[in-house]
Amino acid sequence: MEERIWHQHYDYNVETSYRIPRLTIFDLLGIPANAFPDKPALNYYGSEITFYDLRQMSLRMANAFTEMGVQKGDRVGLHLPNIPQYVIAYYAAMSLGAVVVNFSPLYTPDELVPLIDQTGVTTLITFDMTIPLIKEVCKRTSIPRVIGTSVFDFMAGAEVSTPESLQLEPGWFHFSQILDKSTNNKKPKVKISQDDPAMIQFTGGTTGIPKGALLTQRNMVTGAFLCSLWGSATVQLTTPEKRVVMVALPLFHVYANIVAMNWAMINCATMILVPRFEIEPFMDLLAGIERITFFPAVPTMINAIVSHPRAAEINLAKKIDLLNSGGGPIPVELIEKVENLGIFYGEGWGMSETTSLGIANPVMGLSKVGSIGIPFPMMDAKLVDIETGEKEVPIGEPGELLVKGPLVMKEYWDNPEKTAAELKDGWLYTGDVAIMDEEGYFFIVDRKKDMIIAGGYNIYPRDIDEVLYQHPKVADAISVGIPHEYRGETVKAYVVLKPGETATPEEIINFCKGKLAVYKVPKLVEFREELPKSAVGKILRKVLRQEEADKLKP
Repeated sequence: MEERIWHQHYDYNVETSYRIPRLTIFDLLGIPANAFPDKPALNYYGSEITFYDLRQMSLRMANAFTEMGVQKGDRVGLHLPNIPQYVIAYYAAMSLGAVVVNFSPLYTPDELVPLIDQTGVTTLITFDMTIPLIKEVCKRTSIPRVIGTSVFDFMAGAEVSTPESLQLEPGWFHFSQILDKSTNNKKPKVKISQDDPAMIQFTGGTTGIPKGALLTQRNMVTGAFLCSLWGSATVQLTTPEKRVVMVALPLFHVYANIVAMNWAMINCATMILVPRFEIEPFMDLLAGIERITFFPAVPTMINAIVSHPRAAEINLAKKIDLLNSGGGPIPVELIEKVENLGIFYGEGWGMSETTSLGIANPVMGLSKVGSIGIPFPMMDAKLVDIETGEKEVPIGEPGELLVKGPLVMKEYWDNPEKTAAELKDGWLYTGDVAIMDEEGYFFIVDRKKDMIIAGGYNIYPRDIDEVLYQHPKVADAISVGIPHEYRGETVKAYVVLKPGETATPEEIINFCKGKLAVYKVPKLVEFREELPKSAVGKILRKVLRQEEADKLKP
């Protein structure tokens, strides 16, 4: 690719282009399994699985999948938190050329059913805490194979569950029983190309159900290697035998999938699995860890850790080598706290459609506060006129951010209209409005789309709006992301009730709790006589957003 103005700012050891190995995702597991077979690949509440054993388990599970009828191209749904079973099932599916479909355990049946129907999932792996929910889902859609497990099954000293203890439906399978019965640990004889589909990652939309970004084997292998190369200036200072990655972000999201799990394979790093981030138990966990080579996180997580009363006692500066922040802008005060500790950190931008990566600040080089940084090697970016989407805007002027390169998805699953609208000549129209300075650093200034980013979660207001309108007392409603000190943004609902009706904020919130994932539920509700509307009757979300912003002005 031709020289770009940002290339001069790459770290001393980062090239503008790389020959990414022509490996599959499953092949990545072979790197540490060969180099450090006896090193722990996973640490789950002190229980460890070595890289060698992880590869063997994944192969045994892959062959069990084959016996159950799973074939190349089939969609395998993972509805799991950060537990060993996720990692085993993930690499098992990848070794068969199956397509992993990630589902958040926080999804409700109303959210899961259309996504399962859309992707045609033939195998779903779920866990004890969500089995009742999946029973409800199965009444409304057809899933040929359901596999159940427990969060305790791979925990040393804990009793392994049974189909009876999990109350699995007749015909459902039990994860540990499948694994124990399978003795075939040969690699499946399936030809997998780098252009084959590998994973469907759901990303919100302003209308309808979420879109499924279809990522290829090439997308994901490239993402893992580029992430590794981008941070290598500091990581290489730790020998592979001692490398550790903290996995507190959910593996069912592409960010952790690439920069934690697949990164760990390339770097032979032990993954410390945290199924659920809760600050007090997490600080206890942190206190017992000698050193973390890489810690990908979101701003709320970083803020909770560095602002915790025990941060000084634990001596974070000696615990963490490299901290990476994504999922939303990191406040200036928080950056200063991290810098004062002497921890290397990187802040960047990515989307599900770009394999979670794309633009980032150099780790050792020039990092600009408020900037998402510069494009990754082999990635190109430009800003175009917001209205026409065509002509490039001058330096310093706002435009819609377009990106192109090997990290950009293949397409939206089974959605040619959306693919054609957002992917043109290889350029992905991101919907984010940014400016670029004279050195090639990008700054997000607005979102063309109305997405809310709260605590690192991407929330699309339309999902919430549709639920609000289902309430029998609601005549008009809209949800907006408003500034929040801890979560970055939080969800506020503006509601107009039907004539003669009365309701409380709690009533509206509780109604939403039954139909939305917990992070989407409005935290605040304001009742109004009417909502601001355009001449054609469209509710003006931006007016409400501006009202909230004005409240913060001195």
